Amino acid sequence: MAEAHSAVAFSFTVTPDGVDVSVNHEALKAVWHSGLRSWKKRIGRMKNRFINGAYPISPAHWFVTLAVVLGCHLVDVDISFGWMQSFESVSRFLGAGDPLSFYLGVVMFTTALWCFVIIISRYSLKALLTYKGWMYEPRNKVSLITKIWLVLVRLFVGRSPLLYSYQGSLPNLPVPSLDATMSRYLLSVRPLLTEENYKRMEGLVEDFKNGLGKRLQRYLVLKSWWATNYVSDWWEEYVYLRGRSPIMVNSNFYGVDAVMQQPTTVQVARAANIVHGMLQFRRLMDREELNPIMLNKTIPLCSWQYERQFNTTRIPGIETDTLMHYQDSKHIVVYHRGRYFKVYIYYKHQLLSPSQIEHMLQQIVDDGQTPMEGEEHLAALTAGDRILWAKARATHFSKGVNKTSLDAIEKAAFVLALDDEPQSIDRNEPAKLDAIGRTMLHGKGYNRWFDKSFTLVVCSNGRIGFNAEHSWADAPVMGHLWEAALADDLRLGYSSDGHTKDKMEFVPPKPIRLQWELSKECQGVVETSLSVARDLLSDVDLHLLMHDQFGKGFIKRCNISPDAFIQMALQLAYYRDAGKFCLTYEASMTRMFREGRTETIRSCSVQSCAFVKSMEDPRVANKEKIQLLHAAGEIHQSSCRNAMTGCGIDRHLFCLYVVSKYLGTESLFLKEVLSEPWRLSTSQTPHQQTDRLDLTRNPEMISAGGGFGPVADDGYGVSYIIAGEDVISFHISSKKSCPLTSSTRFGNTLVKALDDMRQLFTSS
Repeated sequence: MAEAHSAVAFSFTVTPDGVDVSVNHEALKAVWHSGLRSWKKRIGRMKNRFINGAYPISPAHWFVTLAVVLGCHLVDVDISFGWMQSFESVSRFLGAGDPLSFYLGVVMFTTALWCFVIIISRYSLKALLTYKGWMYEPRNKVSLITKIWLVLVRLFVGRSPLLYSYQGSLPNLPVPSLDATMSRYLLSVRPLLTEENYKRMEGLVEDFKNGLGKRLQRYLVLKSWWATNYVSDWWEEYVYLRGRSPIMVNSNFYGVDAVMQQPTTVQVARAANIVHGMLQFRRLMDREELNPIMLNKTIPLCSWQYERQFNTTRIPGIETDTLMHYQDSKHIVVYHRGRYFKVYIYYKHQLLSPSQIEHMLQQIVDDGQTPMEGEEHLAALTAGDRILWAKARATHFSKGVNKTSLDAIEKAAFVLALDDEPQSIDRNEPAKLDAIGRTMLHGKGYNRWFDKSFTLVVCSNGRIGFNAEHSWADAPVMGHLWEAALADDLRLGYSSDGHTKDKMEFVPPKPIRLQWELSKECQGVVETSLSVARDLLSDVDLHLLMHDQFGKGFIKRCNISPDAFIQMALQLAYYRDAGKFCLTYEASMTRMFREGRTETIRSCSVQSCAFVKSMEDPRVANKEKIQLLHAAGEIHQSSCRNAMTGCGIDRHLFCLYVVSKYLGTESLFLKEVLSEPWRLSTSQTPHQQTDRLDLTRNPEMISAGGGFGPVADDGYGVSYIIAGEDVISFHISSKKSCPLTSSTRFGNTLVKALDDMRQLFTSS
């Protein structure tokens, strides 16, 4: 508690004999260690920047180069082609005599040669990573060019990268040609439009392509030359931060516990292990010792999104929100029964152990104090209207104890919510699965701080989950942390009575109760936000489905991509549910490019519609249906590859639209395209991003994944995770207020669609 001690580190009194100064040595020691830790982190960051700047060439190579240069000189071999003499001359000009000028010349030439090799290596790797032809080749028919490319990439990627070592070598996201995007767009809407509407759309495309589009494209290409990524900053600002509607349900996403295991029912013990695991993950991130994600164990993915995972909060604004990230935080904030506590995670210059964290959390649970007036529902401000929250923040939280307490929340590493209700996961009782999903998606509307990068939720019986704000990163980054925390939870384990195993070396500091002075006016604003939040969450129809009839093991034996198979099942289920096809969104990543985030795969295609119609026609033979399924799967995989390699449709159109707004011009084509609703919005949750969690040895650790709220008022949001060989988990959301949708009905239809597709192969 250095900050508490520092205020009383010095005290003095004035007496007739002079000034009597007393020093609190314990306080000074705490302040010293706090400053020392801060400087260590700064020096560590500087060292890592230097290593990353030189990667894949290491600083040790400089000494090797120096030894080679000196060795060549001893045998009278000049490998510098005269450059060493030039550097010697520079040394003499600067006043160095012999033999110092010679050695300075050697050092200067070695350094210049080392820097030259670094530049060549980095740009060579960057050039190699621009090649994406390997993605379009079948795995059993790899071309000679790709084989040579693969050998060169493995040569240049190095062996011991830090988390951000590849950032400077990743290529920039290319701007697709206008003609290519227009062609792909028309192909994607062909099955959704009547002949008349399609002809009209062709006319709009032609007018745009030959007119305003060319002008907008030039500006976009110019931005791509100047900016690191021509999409990401505008995507973050206009899709996330400028949205004025509530972020709860509409933007935030969630994750849930592993399904088939519950290691303890002691709430504070489970919370302590998970908190400790997350802080260990943060330490690895801070030191950049976390291995970057490598696609196919060879191609590095961008790690930029990890930077704001901890110590980050979303600050509300009148016109736009902002993301505030702090370099370090030594505390978390805990919410329990309507009260907020500041809990230090470092004490005596070391990270607290699980048992010490459990001890502090138990003190909070045992604390019988009641919430202050207005405190219990305070977080509803983050769940309601953004403008209302921005005004309230400026009016009621800009000074005094309210500002101090709000600062503690916003500067925390993350927020921990200790719920006072149990949740259970039972695959035979769907209502329980639905309930834990709702708990993590929105809770009660006031017991999650929705502005924090994430809130860790621990139920009273030890079940866990999280709610994450979306603007700072996408789900795979949060999923990586979640897997690492669960792996650490498994490693740490629990005692026979369900408590943490390690012994407490010293008693940690007591949690600090946050204080509030909330006026009647402020409490009125809180209740208004809570009313908005309750209306929003009461309209959510969420259904969790554990499909265990078959999984990716069976799908692979059918010679089709598991993702493509599921997407076709979703198309079939939606057609049976709604009686028509719809524009379908599937999120794909673009992290093979620097600062890449996502691109859209338009899953509804001419081929997918042909397959779905064949499934509804009893006259079509199974063999033909299988052929149509494979054809649809191939088109889907091609669309996926296009999206991942920067040749998608929607981010290009989005950025063209933003440019048009900056220029003050209107495009009927862009306006119409960007107003089209995504009635089926889907996303696959990745898994096994860490090698610390072996699902083969620990199948009980298979996660049920997570989900998000519905994107369209009359549509479905579907998230799925293909975990293990025999299980697929689905999270289906819609709105109760829509008479056309039902998440449970869609789930049942999806199960039937999957079974019908399975029978195509089993009956054959």
